[in-house]
Amino acid sequence: MRLTRRCLLASATAPFLLRAGAARSRTPHRGGVLVVAADTEPRNLNPALVASNGVFYVASKVIEPLAEMAYGEPGFTPRLALGWQGSPDGKSFTLRLREGVRFHDGRPFTSADVAYCALELWKKHQNLGRVFFVDLEAVETPDPHTAILRFAAPMPAQLIENALPALTAVVPRHLFEGTDPLANPHNQKLVGTGPFRFVEHRPGQYYRLERNPDYWDAPKPHLDGIVYRVLPDRGAIAAALEAGEIQLAAFSAVPLADMQRLAKLPGIAVIDRGYEGITYLVTVEINHRRKELADVRVRRAIAHAIDPSFVVERIFLGHAKPAIGPIPRFDTRFHTADQPTYPYDPKRAEALLDEAGLPRGPNGVRFSVELLPAPWFEQTRQMGDYLRQALKAVGIEAKLVVKDPAGHQKAVYTDHAFDLAIGSPVYRNDPAISTTILYQGGLPPGVPFSNQYGWADPAMDELIARAARTVHPAERAELYRRFQRIAAEQLPLIPVVEFTFLTVASTRVHGVADNPRWAVSNWAETWLDA
Repeated sequence: MRLTRRCLLASATAPFLLRAGAARSRTPHRGGVLVVAADTEPRNLNPALVASNGVFYVASKVIEPLAEMAYGEPGFTPRLALGWQGSPDGKSFTLRLREGVRFHDGRPFTSADVAYCALELWKKHQNLGRVFFVDLEAVETPDPHTAILRFAAPMPAQLIENALPALTAVVPRHLFEGTDPLANPHNQKLVGTGPFRFVEHRPGQYYRLERNPDYWDAPKPHLDGIVYRVLPDRGAIAAALEAGEIQLAAFSAVPLADMQRLAKLPGIAVIDRGYEGITYLVTVEINHRRKELADVRVRRAIAHAIDPSFVVERIFLGHAKPAIGPIPRFDTRFHTADQPTYPYDPKRAEALLDEAGLPRGPNGVRFSVELLPAPWFEQTRQMGDYLRQALKAVGIEAKLVVKDPAGHQKAVYTDHAFDLAIGSPVYRNDPAISTTILYQGGLPPGVPFSNQYGWADPAMDELIARAARTVHPAERAELYRRFQRIAAEQLPLIPVVEFTFLTVASTRVHGVADNPRWAVSNWAETWLDA
């Protein structure tokens, strides 16, 4: 599927939007520093190791992938790769690389950098790549501008192409080879090939990037620099926009209620494009090591206790849709509606809990859990408050445990110190890139945003492996329909709603939302009015 206007998820008809993009036929102005909001500070900023939107938001301006997503056909824009071709048997994928590209320290970019990153970083350490590239066995470099990925088992060319934007960030081999990549200082002091150079990070204050004068796509970028002001408070972000202290806030960083007010102000626009390629789910993550939660009847009861329509209307103010399974509905290649669903029904939830041998005690409580809402978004935090109330109504007492981003990630994905958590996994245009990792068993502790729930099903693991290796698109689609049915029957985690984001920006900012991953792309086309 190629993303078009028909793929917009939920916000295109929202009443307070002023514009659905930023396309205006004017000559870009050169100069100016764009000041934007950043509400988190990832410990590791290297996207070759951590493929997540919090990392991409800053790092994608400095470190580039092999290709980026695009609206319309063919659906991709070349970055460090100019072209690519898969073999008929699915066991090789040839990349033709861009010539004349240099890293920010002046060293040339070559196929050796791609080979190193693929084998030593993406395959061994990257949170998504260590599953995606598990069958990558070699990378041949017949010349400095050709890299041939060799796989031990068939790897669909469609799947590799879909993964290029998110999973193939290239860092310089000469700065990482021979080091512990996880402790390398260039995970924070980034060096890449992108339109902007990393200058400094002052914790709690800002990240600062400056224009790369030697960028391969000259005369871009148009901006002289980008400053990310660290503003973890959403209300402070709205106030900074209104005061003109920042010019842009991405990822719905402004509370949705404030957007309605800001959109009415002169000089401010709310933009509903630029996120279609990174659709999110709100999920209830479940620690199956807990005896009560290992019972599928209890998981189904929790699902029946949740009212997705309430979440859509009250938490997302209409900018979301109830989820039907782990694959968003917009991806008609893979999504199926033919799967079990659990409509809001507290009485059915109570009956299932009784059936599971968990009656209400004298105080009305069946059992207690610790609930950790993800701190990434305002909506995930609010979902924690809502779920606590929804569970209380059916006799489950939930204690909210709120941590900072680093503490939450460690508790859920390394220490497994949770009963329930609110997650927000992202769908990256193919189930094998970022969705099946939530259901695949046997992953070692510490892999963020993956199945760290203690749930394992050999049949599901075998299905995931087959789907990832099936070359024929129609056969892949059928396997993923089966995957969704098993996921819905067993509910290792509970999808609640699917959503994308909004950007709030000064009308001085141009070149916004020009691709389906704009917020996490390189911003070479972005510019400011004089």
